[in-house]
Amino acid sequence: MASIDTRTSPSGKVTYRARTRLKGFPQQVATFTRITDAKKWAQATEVAQLEGRHFVVNEAKRHTLAELIDRYDRDVLPQKPKNARAQRRQLAWWKQQLGYCVLADVTPAKIAEARDHLLRTPMPNGRQRAPATAVRYLAVLSHAFSVAMKEWGWVNDNPLRKVSKPKEPPGRVRFLDDDERAALLAACKAWKSPLLYPIVVLALATVMRKGEVLGLRWEQVDFARERITLHETKNGERRGVPLVKLALVLLQGLAKKHRADTPLVFPSPTVARPLDITKAFSTALATARVTNFRFHALRHSAASYLVMNGASLAEVGEVLGHKSVQMTKRYAHMADSHPRHRRGNE
Repeated sequence: MASIDTRTSPSGKVTYRARTRLKGFPQQVATFTRITDAKKWAQATEVAQLEGRHFVVNEAKRHTLAELIDRYDRDVLPQKPKNARAQRRQLAWWKQQLGYCVLADVTPAKIAEARDHLLRTPMPNGRQRAPATAVRYLAVLSHAFSVAMKEWGWVNDNPLRKVSKPKEPPGRVRFLDDDERAALLAACKAWKSPLLYPIVVLALATVMRKGEVLGLRWEQVDFARERITLHETKNGERRGVPLVKLALVLLQGLAKKHRADTPLVFPSPTVARPLDITKAFSTALATARVTNFRFHALRHSAASYLVMNGASLAEVGEVLGHKSVQMTKRYAHMADSHPRHRRGNE
């Protein structure tokens, strides 16, 4: 129960000291010049303690953002090996900007000010940061606050909920036309390494990401069911990929002569790690005279071909492993604009 003591100073000034003594909670004390304020504080504090909010408020004043980031780095980032390096760098930037603040003082206004500073400040190469970069910086800080709120009890709200994300420009879809695709596949087939061609064919046939293709292991390939199972994907969910036509034939051929010293389908010639195709793919692009194209655009190409041949956006999104339909909508215009698809519906 709360108690209020009246105190009179030697000068005659009267103050009121309120004290809460709820079982199971630390004692709280505050002094006021009006007894009505003391009563209001005592009542509000007891209610907050019973609801668990008072403890969180105290925790938010006890810990700094730097401490939150350090704990997140220690306890959470090791569970995110694919993104840990980039997110550790992003969190280091937040720590430099606002690490000195106690969590109770990390307001949406301060975060927004730091966000704008990030966008205004050029990178070491002199280029401005893209809105997408700021979105990633905000996302990792938001997740850190969510963990601190839900699991650690350090805050009772996530201030990032009230911070606007910079608007990103529509994603550009670069895909190979029929002539480019034929020229690129011919250049890959002529390359001195016999693995480049099946790698590119597999990417085009399955819509797999570069890391998924190069990191593929034989245990993931089910020839009986004509299927590849991806256990570790970008969105964290297992995904099944059908093996069809040329991609299936090429993998069957590789399986007959695969190396026994590595489980990788596309290993490096010297060590048991994925093959590095950076130089080979760049050379094949140059030989095929395909410009402004990256390996990841093979994924765009494969998805675009699906849409052009009548697949729904929902079906394409499932193959791509998209959680949000917004990610797949970038291919929507192709369903109506591609002549091959229009003829197929006539």
